[in-house]
Amino acid sequence: MPATHQKKPSGANRDQALKGLYDDISTKNMFPFWATSTSVEHDEVKQLMATSKAVPFLWNYKADIDPLLHRAAELVTMDDSERRSLILINPGLAPRRATVSTMYTAYRLNDPDEIMPPHKHTPSAIRFGLTGKGNFTGVAGEDIVFGPGDMVLTPNDTWHNHGTVAGEPAVNLSVLDLPLVETLSAIHFDHNYSELVNGEKVAKKTQTAVYSSDYSQAIYGEGGMLPRFANHRRGSGLSSPMYVYRWERMEDLLTRHKDIDGDPYDALMVEYIDPASGGPVFKTITFFAQMLRPGEKTQSQRQTASLLVAPFRGNGYSVVDGKRFDWNAFDTLAIPGGSWFEHVNSSDREPVFLFVASDEPTLKALALYKKWGRDKSGDLVALA
Repeated sequence: MPATHQKKPSGANRDQALKGLYDDISTKNMFPFWATSTSVEHDEVKQLMATSKAVPFLWNYKADIDPLLHRAAELVTMDDSERRSLILINPGLAPRRATVSTMYTAYRLNDPDEIMPPHKHTPSAIRFGLTGKGNFTGVAGEDIVFGPGDMVLTPNDTWHNHGTVAGEPAVNLSVLDLPLVETLSAIHFDHNYSELVNGEKVAKKTQTAVYSSDYSQAIYGEGGMLPRFANHRRGSGLSSPMYVYRWERMEDLLTRHKDIDGDPYDALMVEYIDPASGGPVFKTITFFAQMLRPGEKTQSQRQTASLLVAPFRGNGYSVVDGKRFDWNAFDTLAIPGGSWFEHVNSSDREPVFLFVASDEPTLKALALYKKWGRDKSGDLVALA
């Protein structure tokens, strides 16, 4: 027999009974998905949508990040901590360690010849050189020294270590998909590095190099030609086997095409790809270099992917959801998914180069990636 209910309360009695119901649901860690009125207090749709969200935000390198990096280097030694990085926290997501909902950017200054021990983790990460010629990352037996504009992969579950060489300090920024991996409860770190020596595992504080220092470029640096004699499943085999992407080649590619029309929404944009598959370097996040020619302005666009934009050279501004953000080299701009944005090169003589990170591969894998633009007349256009 179906359950029957007594006569429903009304008026003040109903309001009191509803309050009691809401209180009991809350104490039992549940959420009521219905609406009993148009007030915010009892509009459960509005409450459900009112979760913490990333907001557009700009971090200033020269005024804020760089001074703090130097103060930290004076006060925190490698003996105190092997990391000493500054993570950019989105005000809309604080205190969560996230610059947008799925990624974070961190800046790191290493004093001369500081090298940290190897570790590995499930979040995928890159290092992008900003200053100094001696940034160092060892990845799965390839010792990589990199400078400004070079991008180095430290893939999911692949042993790596960081530091500086060449007797000078160096600054780089990192982008990780840690907030995404954390949301999926898949975080894992391992600091117990060892190597086989005479058949036995021996703990080590440095990785033994098994590849030449220019291996990535020597094997994968010729676009359109893939050596069949190389092992393309290096490290964990979960990312691009090309671990370093040199800025010199990227800038040359962009500059050689400076006189073409380009894309009205993205100007001249080049994606860093896995040369063995043609896909993004990681399964979760991807990276681009973007060039705005003198005076160039992109048309407004919106996409479901979240972006982290780091101007590498030049200055200009972006308009995100109607708010202007003026940026310079080495700043970071957070553009949450769903925001309308456009970029402008303020110079009428020099190009601007932007380094861009995106969670586009994750959105595409889940069939959630969409992109729209507005044409010159202001009409909405579906781009993806």
